[in-house]
Amino acid sequence: MTGLMVDSDAWIRRFHPPAAGEPERTPLVCFPHAGGSAAYFHGLSRLLAPAGIEVLAVQYPGRQDRRGEAPMEDVREIAAAVVAAIAPWAAGRRPAYFGHSMGAAVAFEAARLSEPSVLFASGRRAPSTHRAEAFHLLDDDALIAETERLSGVSSELLADPEMRELVLPPLRADYRAIETYRPEPDAVVRVPVEVVVGDRDPRVNEEEARAWQAHTTGEFGCTIVPGGGHFYLADRTDELVALITGRLARLPR
Repeated sequence: MTGLMVDSDAWIRRFHPPAAGEPERTPLVCFPHAGGSAAYFHGLSRLLAPAGIEVLAVQYPGRQDRRGEAPMEDVREIAAAVVAAIAPWAAGRRPAYFGHSMGAAVAFEAARLSEPSVLFASGRRAPSTHRAEAFHLLDDDALIAETERLSGVSSELLADPEMRELVLPPLRADYRAIETYRPEPDAVVRVPVEVVVGDRDPRVNEEEARAWQAHTTGEFGCTIVPGGGHFYLADRTDELVALITGRLARLPR
């Protein structure tokens, strides 16, 4: 656990908190993809709430209501800040972590600091695998084209000059963070790891996904979503909800 002091309310979004008198829910901390925000997990939060799971969605600096803050450009620094931010929610219990794409790397580093109950690594190759990528060095148009190719941000949204001005700085910073991230090849967490990737994801193949097994001393599972692209979450939400609820139901009480 880190001793870093952060504003928990700035970092964490609760979309569907339990009403007064409701039983305590299992916390699931969700880490967004590059250029993403906490709002990406609003739908997932709504679907998991009836199953007794509360999504605590991470809001990175530099976007939406935090657009006045400078984006962070280091995966480990982001992870340390998130661990500090969720401390009030982790008192007396162990949240589960779910990270998508860049968020999976941030969640992995956060898990090295805090040991969640389980780590879901979605749409991201294992830390020990590496591809020489430098999308953060592209000009604005090329970076936008790459983002559209992955279906992370709509072309209509990025066609608006004012919106581009808001979206591009955190997007570029996130790409810089993940593309310069170099964990130790033998880095491990001591928690179960569940990997989920689409079989048509251009950013990770099955071998790279299964390589996550070398990064945990706990149980390991890997789900390959047939027909799923990098953002399989958008159209395979029911399958993802079933996987998450099923895995969390197996946790010791």
